[in-house]
Amino acid sequence: MSRFSLPDLSLEGFRRQLANVDALPQLCVLGVLSGLITGGLMVGFRLLLDLGALAFMPGGDSEAFEGLPPLLRSAMPLVAVALIGVLLWRQPAVARKLGVGHVIERLTYHQGRFPLRNWLNQWWVGVVSVLGGLSAGREGPAIHLGAAASSGLGQRLRLPHNSLRVLVACGTAAGISASFNTPIAGVIFAMEVVMMEYTIAGFMPVILASSMGAVVAQLVYGAEPAFQVPTVSLGSMFNLPWIVITALLIGLLAGVFIHVAKSSRITGLRVWLRLSLVAVATAGVAWWYPEVQGIGYDSLAASLSGDLAVDVLLALVVAKLLLTALTVASGVPIGIIGPVLVIGAAAGALMGLAGDWLWPGAAADPGLYAMLGMAAMMGAVLQAPLAALMALLELTHNPNIILPGMLAVVVSGLTTRQLCHCDGFFISMTRHGLHPLQQPLMQALSRVSVPAVMERSLVRTPRMVTRDQARALLEANPVWVLIERSTDDQPTLALKAADLARWLMGQDETGGEAQDDGELLDLLEIPGLRLEMAPIHLQATLSEAFARLNDQAVDALYVEHGHRPKQKRISGIITRGAIERYYRFDPSSPS
Repeated sequence: MSRFSLPDLSLEGFRRQLANVDALPQLCVLGVLSGLITGGLMVGFRLLLDLGALAFMPGGDSEAFEGLPPLLRSAMPLVAVALIGVLLWRQPAVARKLGVGHVIERLTYHQGRFPLRNWLNQWWVGVVSVLGGLSAGREGPAIHLGAAASSGLGQRLRLPHNSLRVLVACGTAAGISASFNTPIAGVIFAMEVVMMEYTIAGFMPVILASSMGAVVAQLVYGAEPAFQVPTVSLGSMFNLPWIVITALLIGLLAGVFIHVAKSSRITGLRVWLRLSLVAVATAGVAWWYPEVQGIGYDSLAASLSGDLAVDVLLALVVAKLLLTALTVASGVPIGIIGPVLVIGAAAGALMGLAGDWLWPGAAADPGLYAMLGMAAMMGAVLQAPLAALMALLELTHNPNIILPGMLAVVVSGLTTRQLCHCDGFFISMTRHGLHPLQQPLMQALSRVSVPAVMERSLVRTPRMVTRDQARALLEANPVWVLIERSTDDQPTLALKAADLARWLMGQDETGGEAQDDGELLDLLEIPGLRLEMAPIHLQATLSEAFARLNDQAVDALYVEHGHRPKQKRISGIITRGAIERYYRFDPSSPS
């Protein structure tokens, strides 16, 4: 009678299952944990902002810069930049990398592993930049804090690196979801901007993480949308040409923003001069227009409802755009998504007012153009049209706005890319027109860890053995025989077990067995296929293995298991051929 086998519920079994590309149930469990952790962190971060606002902001509102005296609100950016300059610039350059750009860099070049110092810096820099009156958002810190904490969970459990990539996406989605109460937009942002790929195995855990992040945030702050928007509609199709013109202008604004933010003229200045420019410029504009300070969600809500004067809207479009870009170019790590939404909404509202002046009674409500401008600016700056559309839908709760929203997002994105020659804001380096995360081969190899394809059937032996010892090595039917060298500076070699067996059979046929008197054989002298090998860790992905094979100029890697030097053991061998068979999907190839 057959017996049912119980599933392996150990942590080691969990790690082994995660190494495969189809470990969907295990990834979903991680997605739930990631969402709960990130949601709790986002609540904590928002509480820090609220506690800081209670100290000196009117009504304890972190956005109420308009209620402060001009001298105080102008002095705040000076203090904030001084604190960031003194405390952050005393640290190494690698410790000053924060926000979404840092998340993408760690995912691209470090398999989603984050340094603790940067994570700790993100807490206080995020609070100081927002409460200090700089034109900064809280979404960049939210994404960094969530992604790094989720990845830290995987590192703590020593999970394979392919699962760390998914955990980074989970933390990103949950951070956006908990900040805006937009779970769908969080998922699309994580896949479109950070991961730069769409896979079922990636989507499901990220959806769960985003949902859990939203649930945690709603338990504390309620289920109300981030902004109260008026009920508006497109009305006459006569508005479509004006929407195209609006999106065209917003696309140009997005191009200006990206070019200023990445200007080499600004980044080439001395640090003290760059920081002084940010502080003085922000303080000067804040004296007259405090609406440019902070995230600007109150100004965004006022733009949607039509409660801002034209001069304030112009200040948000021109001054807030230039201040945010100048702050980024000067090296101050801030979140840009919130300010970008505010700039787009103000630009859209201005175009809506212009349309109403040109065609009274026929043009749609300026609030509609403000909503469209918000999505068009976000989509153009990030080159993430789907994320912008989902944010527009979830923030407005108005499905009728999707049609004009699609038109606006596409036109603005094309304008920024084609006329202004700008890639997405966070894509800093491309190769043959593609970011490393967008390259199909590396994407495929990054989804799987080496245990999924490595050869586990092997034996280890010293270089010198007797014939009886050589025969004993073959009793377990290994595929490879690992030849241990006398010193660490000599490469580890692997001999094909079939070649050793063939040589022993040849010796037996010629009477070699009778001559076996304990004489030692040199396995390096046995005719056969031998591979020079370099080490790689069990958690590594196939993309890491592929890169190491090329860097070390070897044909195979031996997979080490364990963290302490004296307790490391070899778990298997991965060859270049095994990696090639994986991504070529050739079932007829021998294993």
